[in-house]
Amino acid sequence: MKKFIKYIFMPFLAACQPDTDSENTRHWDDERVQMVDHQIIRRGITNQCVVTAMRIVPRHKFVPLEYRDFSYNDRPLPIGFSQTISQPYIVAAMTDALNLSPKDKVLEIGTGSGYQAAILAQLVSNIYSIEIVPELAERAEQTITQLGYTNIHFRCGDGYQGWPDKSPFDAIIVTCAPDKIPKPLIDQLADNGRIIIPVGGRYSQELVRVTKKGGELIREKLMYVIFVPMTGEAME
Repeated sequence: MKKFIKYIFMPFLAACQPDTDSENTRHWDDERVQMVDHQIIRRGITNQCVVTAMRIVPRHKFVPLEYRDFSYNDRPLPIGFSQTISQPYIVAAMTDALNLSPKDKVLEIGTGSGYQAAILAQLVSNIYSIEIVPELAERAEQTITQLGYTNIHFRCGDGYQGWPDKSPFDAIIVTCAPDKIPKPLIDQLADNGRIIIPVGGRYSQELVRVTKKGGELIREKLMYVIFVPMTGEAME
């Protein structure tokens, strides 16, 4: 465990420098600690690697300025283009449910603000993240670069087809909701790979985990959620 905790701090050294935002009088670190204590740990997230990642990554850096005061509140927030940055607990719960190991290669569908990718990057060796909205893809990559990450790889495009030339993936996380799990994503899972995905209609979705074992799929229902719909081919 000691070796693993050392690893998760390394990609984030640049982000640990003093905050130079115009709001630097705020106690962002204190707010983040309170967020983790009250919203994450009290709701049952005990994986210390996930908890540590949530304590490290500055969620306010991924939130537009007009909503930044609410960065550590227990709620999703708008990031433009009808998209949101997910509620902190949901980010932690989805990350926890992936059962990650340090050498895992992870595919993320729906980069959004880049916050979920940053959390994952504290835990695994490589993240491949796809975003269909060009403006969000560019903004997320800029934020991630400014924070010093080097293990997150971006692509702007339709996530329905995944990232086949980088497959297989040990884990796939989807942060938008199709009405059914895209087959290309299942095909790109490695054996014993896991996919976490919200599935359902606009206002009624289940977060599910599908594990691929020897060609068979084991599906588990985790909780009811509401995510923005998956666009692109998923809507056709």
